[in-house]
Amino acid sequence: MADPNDKFSENVEGPFYVDENCISCGVCVAEAPDNFEFTNGEHHAYVFKQPENEDEKDLCLDAVEVCPVDAIGNDG
Repeated sequence: MADPNDKFSENVEGPFYVDENCISCGVCVAEAPDNFEFTNGEHHAYVFKQPENEDEKDLCLDAVEVCPVDAIGNDG
């Protein structure tokens, strides 16, 4: 389970975030490319935009489910 105390500073404010457990696998970026992206150098992913509609929210929830290291949090 992702820890809000360990979330990356690049995450925008909101319920979804990526924490320090991220292994840069790219699953979240593939699942929800309108909301997740990699840092320069692809060191880790982060939430650059919170979902703005139900479709984006559903894709972010899918990303939470498929993350292999539980690095995506949802405090919503």
